[in-house]
Amino acid sequence: MTPRERILGLLTSVAPDIEASEVIPGIDFREQFDFDSMDLLSFAIAVSREFGIEVPETDYGELASLERCEAYVAAHAK
Repeated sequence: MTPRERILGLLTSVAPDIEASEVIPGIDFREQFDFDSMDLLSFAIAVSREFGIEVPETDYGELASLERCEAYVAAHAK
C-alpha cells in the first residue's frame, strides 16, 4: 500500500463521510469537506501512529491537505 493510500485510509476512518476518490490532493480538507479541528486532531494522531512519527501540534497545519500530508510523512518517516 502506498503512503497516499494509507493516508486516505486514515482520512476516511477519521471522517467516514469523506469519499477517498473525491479528495483533491492540493486543496485543504477544511475547504473540501466538513473537516473541523477535532477531525484534524484525530487525523494527526492517526498519522502519527500509522507512520511512527511524532507530529507536534505546531505541525498539524502540515497535514491539512493530501499533498501536504504526503510531503510531511515523506520528510519525517523513518
